[in-house]
Amino acid sequence: MKTEPVQEIYIFPLSTVLFPEGLLPLKVFEQRYIEMTKACLRDERPFGVCLIKEGREVGTAAVPEPVGCLATIEQWDMPQLGLFHLLARGGERFRIREMRVAPNHLISATVEPIPPDTGTDVVDPACRQLLKTVIEKAGAERFPSPARLDDAAWVGYRLAEVLPLDASVKQELLELTDAGKRLERLRALLVKQGFAA
Repeated sequence: MKTEPVQEIYIFPLSTVLFPEGLLPLKVFEQRYIEMTKACLRDERPFGVCLIKEGREVGTAAVPEPVGCLATIEQWDMPQLGLFHLLARGGERFRIREMRVAPNHLISATVEPIPPDTGTDVVDPACRQLLKTVIEKAGAERFPSPARLDDAAWVGYRLAEVLPLDASVKQELLELTDAGKRLERLRALLVKQGFAA
């Protein structure tokens, strides 16, 4: 996948971490984010999802983590005026270079892409098996298809999404640029929580 050079995007700070190819259902009701959604739909452009570093999702602009993930709107619905139901999918990761806050507290930023992980790392068998079990129990439709259980980056991102980890740990996993190291970190967390030996 060819990475775009530096680009200008809107930032949506949330109390959740979005990973590449992950699905994110959103209810958008704040005026600033309704405007953002309309602009993204009109121009067919993604917005950036960043974990909140300081502040809250509602009200004044929160301070986002510097690394986030692009989100492209795949489905949308407006069941009533002033409410959007969105389903967004994670794209490539990015790093914020410069940020601006509009009078309505909508954040826009100049971002640069973070290159994709190399997918050549060997997948940890315990991580693969746990993810396979989760997919079978939860249903394959809840995961990006096709399932790529031999792709270290894909396995790492999907496990980071589904495991009950603190948001700060998920952010750390998102920021790692080595798929093998991400799986090592996940395996250590699994061992600690008794999921793996």
